Amino acid sequence: MGYAKAEQVAGGLLSHLYSRAFIVADAKDRSRVVFVSADIGMVSQKLRLEVLKRLQSKYGDLYRQDNVILSGTHTHSGPGGYFQYTLFWISSKGLIKPSLEAIVNGIVKSIDTAHQNMRKGRILINRGTVENSQINRSPFSYLENPAAERSRYASDTDKEMVVLKMVDEQGQDLGLFSWFAVHPVSMNNSNHLVNSDNVGYASHLFEQEKNKGMLPGQGSFVAAFASSNLGDVSPNTRGPFCVNTGESCNNPQSTCPTGGATMCMAMGPGGDMFESTRIIGHNIYSKARELYEEASQEVTGALSTAHQWVNMSSVTVELNTTHTAKTCKPALGHSFAAGTIDGVGAFNFTQGSVEGDPFWDGIRDMLLGEPSNETKACHSPKPILFNTGEMSWPHPWHPDIVDVQIATIGSLAIVAVPGEFTTMSGRRLREAVQRAQRYEAASTIYGPHTLAAYIQLYRGLARAIATNTVQDLPPGPEPPVFNLVNLTLVPAVGVDRAPQNMTFGDVLQEVRPQYRVSEVAEVTFVGANPRTSAENVTEHNFLTVERHNSSAASWQVVQNDASWDTRFYWTKGSLGASNVTIEWHIPSDTEPGLYRIRYFGHYRRRVSIFLVITVPFEGTSSAFEVTAQ
Repeated sequence: MGYAKAEQVAGGLLSHLYSRAFIVADAKDRSRVVFVSADIGMVSQKLRLEVLKRLQSKYGDLYRQDNVILSGTHTHSGPGGYFQYTLFWISSKGLIKPSLEAIVNGIVKSIDTAHQNMRKGRILINRGTVENSQINRSPFSYLENPAAERSRYASDTDKEMVVLKMVDEQGQDLGLFSWFAVHPVSMNNSNHLVNSDNVGYASHLFEQEKNKGMLPGQGSFVAAFASSNLGDVSPNTRGPFCVNTGESCNNPQSTCPTGGATMCMAMGPGGDMFESTRIIGHNIYSKARELYEEASQEVTGALSTAHQWVNMSSVTVELNTTHTAKTCKPALGHSFAAGTIDGVGAFNFTQGSVEGDPFWDGIRDMLLGEPSNETKACHSPKPILFNTGEMSWPHPWHPDIVDVQIATIGSLAIVAVPGEFTTMSGRRLREAVQRAQRYEAASTIYGPHTLAAYIQLYRGLARAIATNTVQDLPPGPEPPVFNLVNLTLVPAVGVDRAPQNMTFGDVLQEVRPQYRVSEVAEVTFVGANPRTSAENVTEHNFLTVERHNSSAASWQVVQNDASWDTRFYWTKGSLGASNVTIEWHIPSDTEPGLYRIRYFGHYRRRVSIFLVITVPFEGTSSAFEVTAQ
C-alpha cells in the first residue's frame, strides 16, 4: 500500500510492522488522550471505525472518537486491502479481510497494553534539527508559494524533529514519541519485502538500545517515529536521476530525454535501497537519541480533545471579510497519475501538468464517465483525470466525509489530519492552530480551497479547546459504512505441495560450513504459503538465527524475522509448490561461534473433499561457523 503498483505484491519479510500506543491520563478525572503510530501506509476510515468499535465494547466511553488519534507512519512497504473506498483498493485487489483484521487487532492490542501498564510519570519535550535526511521532491511546486512566505524559512522542508520523552516518577525510561517530516520510501517500488522503512528502522535501533538483551518487539520501552507534514518530502537525498542514462531529471516535469517520466527516479544515499533505509533511519535515530537525553522542559497542564466529522465536498471557506469560496467534490488531476520521483507512474503522464490529455480523457469518459461541468469549474485550473466524487460503482471512490481532530496536553497540541500535508501546508496549519490557542497540486482532492478549508476547520477546533466550548461543537455528519463482503480479487490460499520424496521444511540448498562477519548466510527450504501462518497464528515468527551455547549444550535465539539483518523470501511455484529462502546478513559485531537458521511455517493439506487442515512444520539448516574478519 502506497505506490499503487498492482504488480508490487508481497514476496517476503524484512521487518515486522508494529503498532505503538501512548496514553496520557489525568489522575484527577477521566480525561485521556490516546496516540497510536502504526507501521502502515495510512489509517483508513474503515480501520478507524473498526478500532473505535472494539474499544467501545471493551472500555465503554473511556476511549472515543475525540480522544483516540490513529496515525500511520506512511511506510509504502506495508499491506493494502483495508479500505472501503474504491480508489484505495483498486491496486490492492479489493478488501482483504485478513489484512484488515490483523491491523485492527494489532492496534487494539497496543492500546490494551498501554492501558494495562500505565504509571504515574512525566512528559519532557525537546526539539532539534535533522540534517542530511530529506529533500523536497517537488521543489518547483514549492517555489510557487509567495516569496515573502518562503523567506521566513531557511529550507524548503521542515527539518525540525519534536521529541516527547516519557519517564515514571523515579525517572525510569518508559518511551519516546517523535515527529519528523520524511516519506518512508527509502525502499522503492521494486521492493517486495514487507517492512517499516526508515522510520521503522529508527524505532528498531532505539528500542534495541533501551531493551537490552531483548529480541525486536520485546521489552517495555517503546519508541515511535510518527508522520508529520511529509507530503512533498523525500528521503532520497541524491535527488532524481534518469535510471537509463544517469543524468539528472530535476526539472518541472520530472522527465527524461529518453523514456520520459517513467525513467525519472530519486535515489537515496546508499548503494542500494536497503543501505539507504539504514542510513536515513540511523540519522533519525541519532538525532532523536540526542534530543531524548537532553530533554528537560516538562509538558504540564490539562488534557483536552476536539473532533468533528466534516463533509469536505461542501465547506464554505471565508477567504476574507467580503469573499467566500467552496470546496469541491473529490477529483484527482492528470499529474496524480505521474506519481512522484519516489515512485513513478506509468504511460505518458508528467508531473506539473496543467492541461488534460485528449487520449486519456477519452478513455476516462468511455469507461468511467466525464466530469460534470460543475466539478470541472470548481477544480479549475486543475485538469481532472478521475472525477472520483462522481464515481460510485461498486462503491464511492473517495470519501466526502472525513474527520478533523485536535488533542492538547497542556501547551502541546497534536493535530490529526486526514491526508498528506506538504511542507508549507503544515506550516500554515500549525500557525493557524497556534494563533487560535494563543503531488501535490493534483492531489488537492477537494479543490483549490482544500487547505484553506482545513485551516478554517482546525482553527475552529483549536478555538473551542481554548475557550472551553468543545461541548458546543456539532459532531457533524456520520460517514457511511459499506458492506464489502467478498469484494476481493486476491485468490484464497490453496493446498500446499512438497516435491516428491520431500516434506515441508526440508533443505533444498544448504548453508556453507563457514562464514565471516559481514557476509550473507543463505539457506533454501521446501516452503508453504506464508499467508497460511499469518492467518492462523497470532504474531507468527517465520525464522530464527540461533547460536550454540556449548556450556549449556543448547541453542540460543539471537535474531528472528523482526530483525533487520534477516530477510525472508517466498517464491511461488506451480500447483501449490513454493520455496523459502532465508538470508542472514551477518552483522560486523557478531560473536564468533557455531550458528544455525530455522524456518517455521504451516501448510494446508486436503484430507477429504470437504476438509482441508492446517499443519505446522519447521526446518533447520546445518550448523555453520561464523568467524571474525
